[in-house]
Amino acid sequence: MINNTLSAYSASNPSIDKDLRSTDPGHRSVKELESTLSFSPSPTLGISSPQAWLVFAAAVFLVSVPVFVEAPMVRSLPTLSLAMTGFWLWLSFTLMSRPQTYLWGDLLLGFSWSWLAGSIYWGWLRWEPVWHLPVESIGLPLALWCLTRNWGKVGSWFYLGSLFGTFLTDVYFYLVDLMPYWRQIMRVDADGASQILQNALVQVETPWGEAWALVLALTLLTVGILSLGGKQRHWYAFSGAVLSTILVDSLFLLAAAIA
Repeated sequence: MINNTLSAYSASNPSIDKDLRSTDPGHRSVKELESTLSFSPSPTLGISSPQAWLVFAAAVFLVSVPVFVEAPMVRSLPTLSLAMTGFWLWLSFTLMSRPQTYLWGDLLLGFSWSWLAGSIYWGWLRWEPVWHLPVESIGLPLALWCLTRNWGKVGSWFYLGSLFGTFLTDVYFYLVDLMPYWRQIMRVDADGASQILQNALVQVETPWGEAWALVLALTLLTVGILSLGGKQRHWYAFSGAVLSTILVDSLFLLAAAIA
């Protein structure tokens, strides 16, 4: 279905090939990409490029959206949240059909898979943390498929960065034995959550918990910063997604401390 949709956009916009080659040599029309599977490398962007840093900022923002927007919505309106995945995909392909907005449609495509996974897990499976990472990986086959064809690199690397941050956070929860608190907090109301968060914070503040928190933060910082050395837009998207994991995890820690 995706292949047909992409081909339809290419067929309905015959000027895309010419515009893409003239404005961004790293992109070709979808039809040409699918027919030849011979792609030009993405253009190199210097670290001072405003657009590259804008991609980084957009990636940070999009990782934060599920936390502040999707999470509250999915608890009360899970079906609506799931249906919104279709809107994000439609908007993504619409933006990708125009050379001027192709980059943002590409990034939004990767965000769509994160939104889909979040809707499924937090809507119906949030009581069991074991299912978190498998559900969050739902877009992994598609992201890898896109990368093997050198297409949709910005969105795919954004998704992989977000998934990498999720993986490390879940590993930390396992190592510090926070999973029981996860299960408890998903079954109580807001009034009962305060004490559970306090108990979880005590677990985090042990030498074992603090040591692994330091390892987690250093790993995310190292991977995120080194990724910027790639000096291409998809690496900025990946870095933004990875580094924003530190921000999101810090907010959860702050919430537990305030509670």
